[in-house]
Amino acid sequence: INLRKRQRDQNLAAPSLPLRSDLRSSSSRPQLTLPSNSTPMADTIPSQTPPRSATDLFSEPLDGHPLWFKPNLFLSPNFDSESYISELRTFVPFDNLRSELQSHLASLNHELIDLINRDYADFVNLSTKLVDVDAAVVRMRAPLLELREKIEGFRGSVEGSLVSLRNGLKQRSEAAAAREVLELLLDTFHVVSKVEKLIKELPSVPADLSNGDANLIGKNALSNGNYVPPTENGANLRETQSMLLERIASEMNRLKFYIAHAQNLPFIDNMEKRIQSASQLLDASLGHCFVNGLENHDDNAIYNCLRAYAAIDNTKSAEEIFRTTIVAPLMHKIIPHEPSAGGAGVSSVILETDYLQIKQCIQKNCKFLLDIASEENSGLHVFNFLSNSILKEVLSSIQKGKPGAFSPGRPLEFLRNYKSSLDFLAYLEGTRTT
Repeated sequence: INLRKRQRDQNLAAPSLPLRSDLRSSSSRPQLTLPSNSTPMADTIPSQTPPRSATDLFSEPLDGHPLWFKPNLFLSPNFDSESYISELRTFVPFDNLRSELQSHLASLNHELIDLINRDYADFVNLSTKLVDVDAAVVRMRAPLLELREKIEGFRGSVEGSLVSLRNGLKQRSEAAAAREVLELLLDTFHVVSKVEKLIKELPSVPADLSNGDANLIGKNALSNGNYVPPTENGANLRETQSMLLERIASEMNRLKFYIAHAQNLPFIDNMEKRIQSASQLLDASLGHCFVNGLENHDDNAIYNCLRAYAAIDNTKSAEEIFRTTIVAPLMHKIIPHEPSAGGAGVSSVILETDYLQIKQCIQKNCKFLLDIASEENSGLHVFNFLSNSILKEVLSSIQKGKPGAFSPGRPLEFLRNYKSSLDFLAYLEGTRTT
């Protein structure tokens, strides 16, 4: 350890190595020599090396740095000398820190001198190699200027072509967009005309026939040798009308799609009245055909009408028509809205008998429609006649005809009606096929 300290003190005491001041005087590489008053490092080392102790064997090397000294921190852009020294002084003596910094400075000076001496000869010979540089620059300037003019001309032509190409692409995209809008408007016009034409054909296809018309058709068919019963003629005509309505509904659905993609256009605004008129005529004709199919239990006509309602996304109208046309009259017969004169007793609020009659009516008059709407892969799963038609009308009839059926003031009747209602709901759930 003492030997290491003496070597560091001698290195610090040595003056800086001089460089040759006049670089132009000679092209030979300078020889760096130590001053005469400096003491060689080898003279301080004894001729016989003493045996190394355990500290020398297991301590850091003589040319290494302590663990607390990290020269890489000096290269950090956020390095602060004051904070660095104040931090090290907490656990490193000031003398050790100063000696370590001086030693590091000396090593940096040696590295700097080595770097200068490494390329010194090339630097000195640089002036001899650079001969007639000005003439070479003049000779190179003319072709470079010519090349620059060619590049600028080529650049101008490329920029002009690029501008014209962009303008052409812009016009092409605008033309494509205008063509798309025009095709959309033409398709909209054709669909509106087609819907109006099909709606005009509806009166020529009656949904139902009176007895006189049916007998007349039957006699004419009998005279021709092809007799068809009147009921079959009516069913065929209803089915034909329902198929035509389904076709109109599909066209109306396509028309709604076109209108959604062509909003705020004057052409569409001018056709708004025609579109609304066609939609109203379709709803009215579809409602009449659906009612006739329900009254005659025509499965084919009902199926086609339901598909038409689903196509125009108007399921609520079909559910409301079924409720007001079929379910409401049946509920009014079972639970009259005007209570009877002698119905002020307990039997007037009991719902067991009413639920039994309602089950029979559902089985007889409503089950066929529920079966049609619940067929697999029919596309009619959007309808909910059980909840929005039957159950809704049953609840409305009970509230109007027997408002005290669920009154908390009658606990016995309330409990009895509650159990009956649960049984009725279980029956309704059983009618649905999953």
